Parts: sequence; structure tokens; C-alpha cells
Amino acid sequence: MSDDTSDDSRTEALAAVDAWWRAANFLTVGQIYLMGDPLLRKPLTPESIKPRLLGHWGTSPALSFIYAHLNRVIVDRGVPTVYVCGPGHGGPAMVANAWLDGTYSELFPEVTADESGLKKLVRQFSFPGGIPSHAAPETPGSINEGGELGYSLMHAYGAALDNPGLVVACVIGDGEAETGPLATSWWGNAFLDPRSDGAVLPILNLNGYKIANPTILSRIPEEQLVQFFHGHGYEPILVTGGFDGENPMRVHERMATAMDEAYARICRIWTSARDAKTLAERTTEMPPMIVLRTPKGWTGPVEVDGKPVENTFHAHQVPLSGVRDNPEHLAQLEQWLRSYRPEELFDSRGRPVSELAPLRPDGGLRMSASPHTNGGTVEPLVLPEIDPHAVVSEREDGTLHGSALAGATGVFGEWLRDVVAANPTTFRLFGPDEVASNRLQAVFEETGRAWQLPTVPTDENLATDGRVIEALSEHLMQGMLEGYLLTGRHGLITSYEAFVHIVDSMFNQHAKWLESASKVAWREPVPSLTYLLSSHVWRQDHNGFSHQDPGFLNVVVNKQADIVRVYLPPDANTLLATMDHVFRTENRVNVVVAGKQEQPAWLSLDEARAHVDAGIGAWDWASTGTAEDDAAEPDVVVACAGDVPTFEAMAAVALLRERVPALRVRVVNVTDLMKLQDPDHHPHGLPDDEFDALFTTDKPVIFAFHGYPALVHQLTYRRTNHANIHVRGFIEKGTTTTPFDMVHLNDLDRYRLALDVLHRVPGLEAKSGMRALADEWHQARTDARVYAYEHGEDPSWISDVPVER
Repeated sequence: MSDDTSDDSRTEALAAVDAWWRAANFLTVGQIYLMGDPLLRKPLTPESIKPRLLGHWGTSPALSFIYAHLNRVIVDRGVPTVYVCGPGHGGPAMVANAWLDGTYSELFPEVTADESGLKKLVRQFSFPGGIPSHAAPETPGSINEGGELGYSLMHAYGAALDNPGLVVACVIGDGEAETGPLATSWWGNAFLDPRSDGAVLPILNLNGYKIANPTILSRIPEEQLVQFFHGHGYEPILVTGGFDGENPMRVHERMATAMDEAYARICRIWTSARDAKTLAERTTEMPPMIVLRTPKGWTGPVEVDGKPVENTFHAHQVPLSGVRDNPEHLAQLEQWLRSYRPEELFDSRGRPVSELAPLRPDGGLRMSASPHTNGGTVEPLVLPEIDPHAVVSEREDGTLHGSALAGATGVFGEWLRDVVAANPTTFRLFGPDEVASNRLQAVFEETGRAWQLPTVPTDENLATDGRVIEALSEHLMQGMLEGYLLTGRHGLITSYEAFVHIVDSMFNQHAKWLESASKVAWREPVPSLTYLLSSHVWRQDHNGFSHQDPGFLNVVVNKQADIVRVYLPPDANTLLATMDHVFRTENRVNVVVAGKQEQPAWLSLDEARAHVDAGIGAWDWASTGTAEDDAAEPDVVVACAGDVPTFEAMAAVALLRERVPALRVRVVNVTDLMKLQDPDHHPHGLPDDEFDALFTTDKPVIFAFHGYPALVHQLTYRRTNHANIHVRGFIEKGTTTTPFDMVHLNDLDRYRLALDVLHRVPGLEAKSGMRALADEWHQARTDARVYAYEHGEDPSWISDVPVER
């Protein structure tokens, strides 16, 4: 509605807003309570009520109030808007509004826009075989599940990136505002470029209570609340006070004025930024936010059984809980439902009355039908060739494997720079102040870090249009990336391996979203969420025990097999081939662990591509035995997964080749960890016959593993030869020490692996000279530690690893 709209037309528009709000509230209550008869054609009976009353009323009326007012602004201004629902249990309100929009019936044709469809709508909510209570993937227009609070605002900021002209309205509950992830999300405005990005409109709903306690922000004096948000870079627009007993139309008028002011301010900021030639010419207006104070459970029962309910925590879930057994509760519920005057809102066939039509935006402007909330328009990622970045290993004698050294993430960073250049508006890199530390700094040759705040001359690599976003919050970085991916763009998050645990729960929620979305026919696929974890457990040269934890892998592998993938590339070329693969995937969570320090390049690029395609394989060139033995089963399998475990395994095999030359050793490298699991449990699982061909059915397997040893056993316990698999990995021993001493502390070093072979190959330990050899290797372990503790570095013989025959 334009600023010069007549009083009569504004009154008419706000009357439609009020009717829409009442209709949404009526449908919300109906979903929580009713089995059928959604329009109350007959008086309520106990049989009309669901046997299990589930859902949350307290937050729902404010969500619908905001939805109705946003619809008015969209119709009036034509500004595409996405609604991000932060309050976790607002599912019935969001479903109700999507049905009023008409979107729900379009996507679920059986839930028609009439009384028959309404019966299905109310019955399915939180009902066996129906829909969940949250604004889940089944809810049109949703990109934020809300099952766990704290992620709404960061999702909103991610959705706004590279979406010029889009407003992302994010409703934040005052309970959610107390979470750590949400607390960091206020800073998302430091990264949005108003020239090329959309805008986020935070709407903080202060309804005063959580499940059983008051909320902190609702009790802060209003002056302090304003100062708080000024400090975060927002101009708060207050819609507070006077809700109890006030004429609803006056409340609507205040909210409409606030919405108009917010959208006008957003448009001025956009216009100023796009017209200005320099930063100094831009407007200094701060982006708006709205603080909306409403009673919890607004318009619901004021009192139940003599206790206050509305505007207390008692309104949080189901205000009237004994409706089937308590006639007074049943009567109160009917009174509550009829207070919305449904006869004014639905016609004789149960369709929304025509008076609501002017409040319904057209097509994709409906928030429940926004293409941005269903994968956007995904543009395929342009991936440059990786060949120019390959590490070439070649000695003078023509041998290849392991002769060149390279830091895997540094090599990948140079290709990532080219990826950024090839996708200037559809790819972003996110990291918690660790992009350069993880050796990806080559990207700064192409772009800077996104930054909208003041700068000083000593700053480096900051740019208003930067494609890298860094803030020291893993939550914020992952949340922005999720919002970016869910709206159809591409990206990568990099983190120290130990600290990615901070987002364990965020990973869980995103994996669950993808799993649920895969079952919703109208949900389009979205680009995969990919983690690159470096500065990993085995190489913490600047840090110590606190930075040593590979357990994120354990969290990941327990999710649905169709969703998760784990890759442990052993060298730079394999990392290149791995990333080239994962960037092409959809609807996945890919976890890639790679080191940043120099390691041998074991494979040529062609070999690396083949190895990534296979995910697992025997390295015949590294195995031992005579040519005549090649077709025979080995005496022992030395397996490895991860760059440092591979290095130590290769060194162990070199020791065995030199000192026990008759021993037949097969080297097996695993780069796709899920190959270990049987194919009944994971689509990448290696068939049993192929697994047995690699690992044998009865020979000892010494497995050098990047993570906790139990994980390999978890993945392989159904395999034929599982009883013979002996795993070495991280056993919670670490400190700031040398690379070899770190593996020594955890019994993953080459001597320990070689000693395991002596011990586990039947009869080998008893052969002549083996006891002396074992003593020699034990002494070598000790000597290496003594040298490191005296000189501060590993001895030279540790890094010299002959691997060629």
C-alpha cells in the first residue's frame, strides 16, 4: 500500500488482514484439537477431539499476525519475500497460512481448498501417518525446520546472499533469542552487500515466556533493548504495549505502519547503495528490525480452571488439555473456536471467503510458494579442470609414487580460487577465521572477505563484494551456508577438525531436513553441504590436545545412509579428485578430511580419479612379494585411511619390505569410508565378495585409521574377516609435539604397525631373527622420541620413506 493510500482503503485492507489472521488462528486451533467437522457444523462432542493433543498454540497467533501483515505489504509493493519461521513449534500456523494462500492445495491436491480438504488438513496434524508439528520440509515455504532453536536468522542471512531484491523476513522467538547460535546471528548484517544481496528483516516476537520460564529479552527495559540492537547495527521499530483488551484494529494499524516503515527503509538502503559510486555516498541508515510484543497464546483462553493462561507460559502448548473428559474444557474450546467467527471466513463449501483474496499475493510472490524456498533456480556449478593443478611425481628413474611433496589443501586452494572465479554469483566459501590457516588463501587472489563495516589501512583481503565469509562462529558460518544452499546456490565450509563438533547438532538437523525433504515429491534437489576439515588430529604443530579430536566422523556415519558421505583422501591429487566429485552432488552431506602440511603425492591425477571413483583399492605398486606372488593371497593386509595413517602405513610396509622380504603384504587404501560398510546399510558399501577379495577371508588386517578405532569396527562388523581386523587410530593421547611423536603416542606409528604384523601373522613372530627385529623396532620408537625431546624435531630418518620396489 503506497504511502498516500486513502484512509478508507487502508481500513478495508486492515479489515482483510484481521480476517486472514482470524482464519489462520481458527485453522491452527482446529489442527491441534479436531478430528473432523473443521467448520463446526455441529456442537463439539468428545468424539470430535483427537485422542492425543499435540502441538503448540503459544507462538502461533503472532506468527499468523505477522504472516497476514507481510502479505499486505507484498501485495502492495510487489517485493518478493521469504518467511523464515524461527519459533520451533509454529507448524500449525504455517500450514494454516499456506492453505489460505492456496499453495497447500496445489502441492497436496488431496487437501483441497474446501471443507473436504479442511477435514484432511486438521486431522493430519501431529497424527499418525500425518505431518509433524514443526515447519518441516513438508511445509510449503519453509527453509528452517525449527525442531532445534537458534538457526533461523543465520538461515535468513544465507538466503539473502546473492538474491538482490529479496526480503527475507525472519521471525525470532524470544526464547530462541537466548541460544548461542542466534546470538551470533545478529552480526549477519556485517556481510550483506545491499548492491548485490537481498535484505533480512528480523522480527523479534516478545511473547514473554519459554516452556516454563520468562524470557530474558522480554524483561529488559525497552530503552536497553533499543540500545542492544543499535549496538548490533539495527534500527528497531517497536510495536509494543497495549495488546490486552485493545481494539485489534488499532494493533493492526501499528503493525502496518511498522511494516511500511521497514520496507521503505530497506528500499532506500538498496537504492542508495546501487546509485552510489563510493561507500561514502551511501546512506548511513541502519537496516530495520521490528520488535513485536504480543501476549503468549494471544486470543486463546484467558483462564482455565481458575488459572491464568493467555500471556503466561501455560499457553505454550495445549491450553485446554482435558477436552475429551472435561465438559467445561470442551465448552471452552468451542467458545474459543467460535470467537474467530468462522461463518464470516469460510463460505458454504468451506472455501476462504472472497474478502480474503486481495490479501493473497500472486503466484510465486506467495511466501508459501516462493521459488527461493524450494531450491531456487539452481544453476549448475561451473567446475574448471583440475588437471592444471595436479602434483606431478617423477624421479629420474621414471618411478612416480610418492616422490613429490605437496600440502593437499594448498593445492586444492588454487583450484578453489578458479571455482570462485568461474561462479561469481553462485558460490561462496565460509569459515570460522580459518580459511588461510587451512591453506586456502589462494582464493584471496580472486576475491576478498565480505565486509560491510569500517576498515583500517592494516586490514587485508576485505571487500564489500567478497565471496569469502569469515566470522569466529562455526554456527553462523554453517547456518549461512545452509540458507545459501537451500535457496539454490553452492558453497563450502572449512573448519579445524576438532572444532567442527560445535555444529554437531546443526549437522544433525540439516541431515534430517535432507532426509525428510527427499520424501516430499515437490521438493527440488539442493546442492550438497560439504565440509573440508583440516588442521586435523594428527598435525597440530601450533596447538595441542584441545585441538585433537576426529570424532565428527562418528557423528556423521550414524545418519541415514542416503545422505552422508565421508572421504579421507591420502594426498593432494586425491583431494582434487574428491572435491571435483562432491561439488557435483545434490542432497548430500559430504565430509572431507585433508591435511595442510606437505605429504607425498602417492598417486598421479589419473590414478587419483580412478581411486576416488572406486573409493577403495589395493595399491599393487606399494605391496610386497615377488612377481610370482601377485596372484596369490597375501600373508597380511595393511590397510589405511587418511593422509597421516597412509604415510605411516607406507613407512611400515617399507620396513617390512626391507627386513622381511619374503612376506607378502597387500596395501589397501580407503578414501571413501562408507565403502567399509556392507551394501545393505549404505549405497556405497562394497559388495561382500569384493570386500573379501581385498581384505581376504582369513588373513590378518592391520588397519591404520584417521579416527577412533571403534568406528572401523562399527562399519565392518558384518564382514567375513572382521575378527582379524586390528585397528590403530586416535586413542585420546595428544599434546603439542612433533608429527612422529603424535602418532607414537597413539600407537599409530610405522614401527607399531610393523610390530603388529610380526605379532599377528601366524608363525612369523617365532621365526629366526624376528625377536631381535622386534627389539630393534621398539628401540627405534624410543630413539625417535628421545631425539625429538632433545632437539625439538623428528630425526631425519623418519621422513625418508622408500616406497618403490
